[in-house]
Amino acid sequence: MIKVNRCLVCESDDAAFILRCKDHLTGGGNFDIYSCKNCGFTFTADPPGEADIENYYDTGDYISHSDTKKGFTNRLFHFTRNLMLYRKRNIIRRATGLKTGTVLDIGCGTGYFAAFMKKGEWRVTGMEKDEGARNFAIEKFGLNVKRESEIGGFQKEMFDCITLWHVFEHFHDPVKYLHDIHQILKPGGVCIIAMPNCSSFDAKHYMQFWAAWDVPRHLWHFSPDVFKTFSEKNGFKVTKIMKLPADVFYISILSERYRGANLPLLSGLIKGLWFTLLTFFNRKGNSSLIYILKA
Repeated sequence: MIKVNRCLVCESDDAAFILRCKDHLTGGGNFDIYSCKNCGFTFTADPPGEADIENYYDTGDYISHSDTKKGFTNRLFHFTRNLMLYRKRNIIRRATGLKTGTVLDIGCGTGYFAAFMKKGEWRVTGMEKDEGARNFAIEKFGLNVKRESEIGGFQKEMFDCITLWHVFEHFHDPVKYLHDIHQILKPGGVCIIAMPNCSSFDAKHYMQFWAAWDVPRHLWHFSPDVFKTFSEKNGFKVTKIMKLPADVFYISILSERYRGANLPLLSGLIKGLWFTLLTFFNRKGNSSLIYILKA
């Protein structure tokens, strides 16, 4: 277990209890969500330490590690992931101004995105802490995949782009990791971070049943304004914030299941559509957001 004694954003030690969430994935108990009274930074209180957290990923249902296609929700994940491959590549091209270059995909999972970029003639390195997912990516796609603990072994100013697709919220020491990323980006390089948005319409609606709390695997829960402040404090500037439109349907279906809805698939799709319509008036209310960072 680790103790969060000070806010990672403003360093205040005054935080308030928000809600208690269940670990729906492994049945590993309940965890409390707290928010800083000063700046609003939100976090999972007293999560397992790095030595114990692996037990909370040890399930065949954790899709980014297992690559399972069992059940409609997981098949939906695979479908939307394949659609997103092209969009992610286009985001990188526009953000960097490059059609090819060097990219580091941190938390590459089973390697589908890294393999897609490699096929597009980018020089790709992956990083993944889960041994099974790492070996899958190496054996299936022939990728160069490092352990996440090896980030300090890269040369300085090595990569044009570093991507973290729903990964940053898992790091036990995000401040150090962001510093390491800064060191290995080339001058003018881009870091792209996608994360759930704890101030989204669906988060406010589902409360403790919101699937993207994903306790205790998700340690930190950012809103757009808080993440901008956090990034600036650690040497980056958020130059653009973009929506991840498909995530809200996946999250809503899971959230409906977690709250015991009779028809979670149907109700999740309907509510996901409603939340999507609301974001036309307020982009910051989207379920997940992509942040473009430059040093």
